Amino acid sequence: MLLLDGALNVIAASTSFSEAFGMAVDAAVGHPLANLGAGEWRAPELHALLASTLTGPAKTEAFEIDLQPAGREVRRLVIHAERLAYLDLANVRILMAVSDVTDARASERAKDEALQQNMVLLQEVRHRVANSLQIIASVLLQNARKTQSDETRDNLKAAHNRVMSVAALERLLSTSEGGKVEAHAYFTSLCDSISVSLIGETDQISLAVEGDDGSVDARVSMSLGLIVTELVINALKYAFPDGRRGKIAVEYGFQGPNWVLCVRDNGVGMQPAASDRTGLGTSIVRALANQLNASVEIAPQSPGTAVSIRHTQIALVKDKDETAATPQIAPPAPSSALVGYSAKE
Repeated sequence: MLLLDGALNVIAASTSFSEAFGMAVDAAVGHPLANLGAGEWRAPELHALLASTLTGPAKTEAFEIDLQPAGREVRRLVIHAERLAYLDLANVRILMAVSDVTDARASERAKDEALQQNMVLLQEVRHRVANSLQIIASVLLQNARKTQSDETRDNLKAAHNRVMSVAALERLLSTSEGGKVEAHAYFTSLCDSISVSLIGETDQISLAVEGDDGSVDARVSMSLGLIVTELVINALKYAFPDGRRGKIAVEYGFQGPNWVLCVRDNGVGMQPAASDRTGLGTSIVRALANQLNASVEIAPQSPGTAVSIRHTQIALVKDKDETAATPQIAPPAPSSALVGYSAKE
């Protein structure tokens, strides 16, 4: 701390100022600020700042300058200056606080550099994981093509698509920042992979992604990708028997903390469940939705079926305009259970 008069002479100095800048208090008091040390306090921007504080009503907060004391490294200082209000208007006083933030800024830079380095390493790891998963998925698909058992082939293709859903996410995360995943790019990549392995070159069935721009956290996107994979596989298995033509649409919408994901088709529609047994795909969808605190809704279409995963977070707000509304996707009627196309799923 320094107390200055109207001519910017030092009236008083704190002990901490003396210790921080290597000068005795007696050597500072009674001398112009510009003469302190080896003249490093003669910085034009500092004196312009103090001059404006003398003549203006406002105080100066957090003004930063670089100062190099004699024989020492450059220091980064934060200056606070305020004109004191006394009844004796003839004797102007300025209280100036000086904070040395050099070490703090260096620590912040080191932390930022370490964080950036870790992000680069994490992205490299994600890229390598994606490549490894791609290899595993390729092996699964090759084995599916070689097997003579239809059931084994279907199971291997389903496993291939589950691995590819994770690989697609890891590949996007390796190029993204902040752990966010762009939903449209992720779902499109995922559906392209499913189309290659399960639909092939036939144009009997189309698989499309519909939704606005939006991004989600990696944890949420991982679960949503697996849900999409299971529901699309389920639709491809049971919605279009006997070479029936049709369309499967993956629709999504995000608004604040609320989101909805819907997979709908125009196939033959739901069949009454023959038993209460559920397959692996259904169990995966239920478990993932539960982890996301989301509800599962299913209803018949005309024609076809729609399955929605809906997450609604109720938030307290002050204004009606700030209310977190649920994204608008034409919802199916709610159902208490997830029902598949047959007792198998």
